[in-house]
Amino acid sequence: MILRTRFTKVGYLKYLSHLDMVRLFTRTFSKAGIPIKFSEGFNPHPKFSIGNPLPLGTESMAEYMDVELAERMNPETFIERMNNALPEGIQIIGCKTVERRASLTSIIAWSHYEIRFVSEKLDEDIYFEGALTRWNRLSQVNITKKKKKGKKKVERQLDIKPLIGNITYKGKDSEGFHVLSALLKSGESGNLKPIELVEAMERELELSIDLDMVMIKRLDVFADEDGEIKELA
Repeated sequence: MILRTRFTKVGYLKYLSHLDMVRLFTRTFSKAGIPIKFSEGFNPHPKFSIGNPLPLGTESMAEYMDVELAERMNPETFIERMNNALPEGIQIIGCKTVERRASLTSIIAWSHYEIRFVSEKLDEDIYFEGALTRWNRLSQVNITKKKKKGKKKVERQLDIKPLIGNITYKGKDSEGFHVLSALLKSGESGNLKPIELVEAMERELELSIDLDMVMIKRLDVFADEDGEIKELA
């Protein structure tokens, strides 16, 4: 059977790399007594996959993992055993059985983020709302993407506007941070990192954002079925 799980990655564990996450879950399956299925061959490994890893330093309430088990297990039992063995910042918050299907990486197409930042210039909500209106009127916003090709790094210009579903300004929070809600492409059909969006907005709108103080949290992820954004099945 296959269990699709949703888990958090918050606190200091937001700095855990994808490889470290794989190692953590591999140890946790054993510690929690999870009957995980192993691959065949000379070097067998547990059969699980984590979808769309985040950049280091990004918190998340919506990490997903598919786990293939060698025997049936109640999802509630899986959650309880895993959470008793996992550190506080990484906890399973959802679990359900799914049929064998395409990989998580191929299914996830959009990510919903909360972006918090400070600015010397933005003391009033109306200022940023006006800036966001100017942003929405831009027909094209290019950023420079670097890609390694052999031993060389190749630069290319990428228009990020098609990678943005929507951006909403939510005002200031209780700590004085300005808050953006952003739906961004996040998958094989395109990917825009939240910090790339913030850097582009700073460049285009001159908002005096302190880029060292930007705080990002992924709130949810979605699939894209024939142009329609849907929750993961």
